[in-house]
Amino acid sequence: MMPRLILLSFILASFLSAGVAQDDPKVAARAELNAGVQAFRQANYEEAVGHFEQAVALDPQSVTAHLYLATAYAQTFAPGVDTPENVVWATKALNEYREVLQLKPSDVTSLKGIAYLEYQLKNFDQAKENYKKAVVLDPSDPESFYSIGVIDWTACYQPRMEERAKLGMKPDEHLSASNKEQKKVCEQLKPKNEPYIQEGIDSLNKAIQLRPDYDDAMAYMNLMYREKADVECDDAAARTDDLKTADGWVDKTLAVKKAKAEKAAQNQGGGITMDQSK
Repeated sequence: MMPRLILLSFILASFLSAGVAQDDPKVAARAELNAGVQAFRQANYEEAVGHFEQAVALDPQSVTAHLYLATAYAQTFAPGVDTPENVVWATKALNEYREVLQLKPSDVTSLKGIAYLEYQLKNFDQAKENYKKAVVLDPSDPESFYSIGVIDWTACYQPRMEERAKLGMKPDEHLSASNKEQKKVCEQLKPKNEPYIQEGIDSLNKAIQLRPDYDDAMAYMNLMYREKADVECDDAAARTDDLKTADGWVDKTLAVKKAKAEKAAQNQGGGITMDQSK
């Protein structure tokens, strides 16, 4: 669902400096950073954590050290595993990302790292708040807009499905105005879900404007319009239009995925072409 936002590729660099005394804590911290990066690249995450913790201890004001450590903690965290031991890793990562923001409030990577972890911990409001902060700092990043859309869809989908389950409705059955109980549920959900639906659609549209082949965002546009359709209540025409729009996004998603697959196949090499003229 959500794209994994915790990446090290943008921060894997050497920080050793020549001509500085070897007993300088900052030099020692850089050495620990380099050792941690090597361990991380080899997927030795516990070893990497140890080196990055040493780097932070040696140079507490280093944005890079805190960011490396946060990333290593986040990599150790397993999404979807709700054990206390696992949540500890997420908590440690969150604390380190917040340390980065104390030192560098404009760090978009930390904001997105916090947002991602809050989403995985099901703290959706906090996650969306941080993605919105990231959008302010980097309005050209489609991933933050996409993530806001995903969170808005989740906020609509989960309570709606819970209510449908209570009514014993089938997955493909829409809330009906002719059914007294279903109409009541629809009228309760509509004012709650409409702000999420509109914000989600707007955010996903922005993501697609920034990345025209963003098929994941297109797929969620389909889902969001289906949420919109299901709370149209007694407006059958609006529901039909929403479902038609949703189907259109399905077609766009499939077309983009197909184009990407064809391009990938072409980029893998042409191979041998037979001369059909002989």
